[in-house]
Amino acid sequence: MTDSNHPGLYVHVPFCKSKCPYCDFYSVTSLSSIPDWLEATKRETLLYRGRFSGFDSLYVGGGTPSLLSGRDLATLASHLHSTFSISRDAEFTVELNPDDTTSDQTAVLRDLGVNRISLGVQSFDDRELRFLKRRHTADQAVKALDELKGAGFAKVGLDLMYGLPGQTKSNWVRTLEQAVSFDPEHLSCYQLTVHEGTPLGKLQAKGEIKPITDIKGSAFFVLTSAFLQEKGYIHYEVSNFAKEEGNLCRHNLKYWNRAPYLGLGPSAHSYLEGTRWWNLVDLEGYCRAVVQGKSPVAGSETLTPEQVYLETMLLGFRTRDGVDQEVFQHRPGTKEVLRHLQQAGVVQILDRRVVPTVKGFLVADSLPVLFSG
Repeated sequence: MTDSNHPGLYVHVPFCKSKCPYCDFYSVTSLSSIPDWLEATKRETLLYRGRFSGFDSLYVGGGTPSLLSGRDLATLASHLHSTFSISRDAEFTVELNPDDTTSDQTAVLRDLGVNRISLGVQSFDDRELRFLKRRHTADQAVKALDELKGAGFAKVGLDLMYGLPGQTKSNWVRTLEQAVSFDPEHLSCYQLTVHEGTPLGKLQAKGEIKPITDIKGSAFFVLTSAFLQEKGYIHYEVSNFAKEEGNLCRHNLKYWNRAPYLGLGPSAHSYLEGTRWWNLVDLEGYCRAVVQGKSPVAGSETLTPEQVYLETMLLGFRTRDGVDQEVFQHRPGTKEVLRHLQQAGVVQILDRRVVPTVKGFLVADSLPVLFSG
């Protein structure tokens, strides 16, 4: 994977026509505040002029960025490029919903220099889409992919979801088969996570829906990895697959490699030189603070050496690059832990790096504590 330490730039667009019942990302369903958000975001950029070196990735996520008009997107992109140093070959990603994807919109995105699309498909099964309360149908997802491929975007990625109540392996394989039939450059496959406080979380608390078992979730995961690797995809992070090395998501690698990144907009997070900070999770409060010339930052933390160590382990074990042995080799007991994990088929050692296997990916989040020494 890339070893780039160039920072990444993220913009959070906190608007949705409706809230998906599983989503815990911050967004609002009223679009009337888009002008205020845009102006506040433009002003927030001025707080960071000169603090970050040249960005080589720009990611516009949400929320639903495809709800922005072409004029708003152009205004945002122009301001970002005039305020910050963004490399000419930067990866420029915009998240789209299938039902918002039109020929007019794709033309605008191409004109703005967008070279990577992340399409929120989730499923090609209409029953599953209704359960997730997605606004699009399977047919609209197909039409959106046809449109994006026809528009000539260099990289198109799909988000898919498994582990839905009642979903069978055969249902999931059909979605995977339809997804790869479009030859996308990237696939993100996530297990449905039910968060407390979301509509699905409330239904689960009442016993009206049941989460899949850990055993079934693991079976879906292993099936997904085997299926996509057989189709030529690189399983480079727990939930992410790329067709060829050049199609790894450069921006998301910033997070996993602990590179610097700047997040703009309500709820956005940033990281620079060992310090992480995050913005207010409130659109009105965010806009008010920025317009008044105040910082919209809600909190921050400077990581201790132990926190840096654990975070390096946690993020490293989520990727195919794993963790350099030098990171933990002086910690007591780690040699025995490593030997046990190798024997169990959880990790392997490649070029002095401890690399998780597919079996290791399944328990990636629990591995760092074993090396805490």
